[in-house]
Amino acid sequence: MNGGEEVITVTPPQPLEWKFSQVFGERTAGEEVQEVDIISAIEFDKSGDHLATGDRGGRVVLFERTDNKDHGGSRRDLERMDYPITRHPEFRYKTEFQSHEPEFDYLKSLEIEEKINKIRWCQTANGALFLLSTNDKTIKFWKVQEKKVKKISDMNLDPLKAVANGSVASSSNASSPKPYLANGGCLDKSYSSLSNEFSIPPGGIPSLRLPTVTSNEISLMARCRRVYAHAHDYHINSISNNSDGETFISADDLRINLWNLEISNQSFNIVDVKPANMEDLTEVITSAEFHPTHCNTLAYSSSKGSIRLIDLRQSALCDSHAKLFEEQEAPGSRSFFTEIIASISDIKFAKDGRYILSRDYMTLKLWDINMDSGPVATFQVHEYLRPKLCDLYENDSIFDKFECCLSGDGLRVATGSYSNLFRVFGCAPGSTEAATLEASKNPMRRQVQTPSRPSRSLSSITRVVRRGADSPGVDANGNSFDFTTKLLHLAWHPTENSIACAAANSLYMYYA
Repeated sequence: MNGGEEVITVTPPQPLEWKFSQVFGERTAGEEVQEVDIISAIEFDKSGDHLATGDRGGRVVLFERTDNKDHGGSRRDLERMDYPITRHPEFRYKTEFQSHEPEFDYLKSLEIEEKINKIRWCQTANGALFLLSTNDKTIKFWKVQEKKVKKISDMNLDPLKAVANGSVASSSNASSPKPYLANGGCLDKSYSSLSNEFSIPPGGIPSLRLPTVTSNEISLMARCRRVYAHAHDYHINSISNNSDGETFISADDLRINLWNLEISNQSFNIVDVKPANMEDLTEVITSAEFHPTHCNTLAYSSSKGSIRLIDLRQSALCDSHAKLFEEQEAPGSRSFFTEIIASISDIKFAKDGRYILSRDYMTLKLWDINMDSGPVATFQVHEYLRPKLCDLYENDSIFDKFECCLSGDGLRVATGSYSNLFRVFGCAPGSTEAATLEASKNPMRRQVQTPSRPSRSLSSITRVVRRGADSPGVDANGNSFDFTTKLLHLAWHPTENSIACAAANSLYMYYA
């Protein structure tokens, strides 16, 4: 080469082989799923040691990681071992609490569901966990902390030596401390009546034992610290906390508000796309997220398929964007469904903030924030459904909002689909990785070749999935799709190749 320069070719990473890890809330065959139990939000915290899910019943369930707490010895002992430790993230149920209750807006005669739309973790402090949860109208700030339960372990009398009423000794197991006076007397009537029945034995009491309070048991307490209400006329679709640790945004169809975590009665409206005349409304906000490291930058997507990057340093009201990302439609391809399927349902920043991943009904798109001419990669997810758009419009499936996520290393992206399937694509240069996985205990089941298509090899299946299958209503292996079972919500572990996804009321976890 020129000047003796050596060309370095970067080989793309090998495709991952996904394995089943855990399932929570698995339903038995034929079991009917209750509407309130269907999971509506999933979120890992920044460390990946905690996972939160929200459901349509307004509950938030927390899980904690268990596999990294006990590695079976000191680091020095582990280093002496010749074999590598192959561990994958394992979680266990931690606690749950009722975040939202159904409400009724009497002014608008509107019923407000308790369904959790989004959950976002905040910075931890003093061993306590903090998170934001929202339904359609109200955002809440929760603190989850371990509290020691105080118990009285010993009463005044030694049960072995004093001849006392048996119930006095057994009362040492009381779950809450009784109100004692300064001189040791007790205000509780049951205690005073028992002491009246007791008579001092001849020779007196050989031993006197004072009550001691112990804190053996630890219970988790969830407390609502703040309620951020009455700031949105339309349904909240996104919340996102800022990297400054002090502020967060909430977005509805027409407005984005900026909040301070400590102030619940005031917010600043930073984006307002509501026209003076609602008949002139052409697009709505569908998703919004803060940049992971730049506290002045955020992005929001619209129903027209565009993403706007805004800079809070430019002006207080950010109606004008700093950058606009959109893909020009091919001439002659416009149809009745063009705008519906172009609507972006979710956007996510990559961990380093360089890329934005967006999900519309048909595709996943990866955008470089330094290049607004078009996406750097497009992954076909639902191309095989194009001939069935009429049917999907009739049954409202065309309006389903699928989420997307990126791996911590930025090499892969994932999103959900129908029949409880989800797709994982490699987005590194030169990568052809495209896997279709099923939310079940055998995630690779859909990758196995079916007898109906004996001529197609496994490698060609993954390529077809990447481009989009050729049979309408049928996946790459000839299996028909079920539009009633859809995998809308999923999250990628921030540091490892592990995915959590929701299939109705079940939470499935996979690792590679």
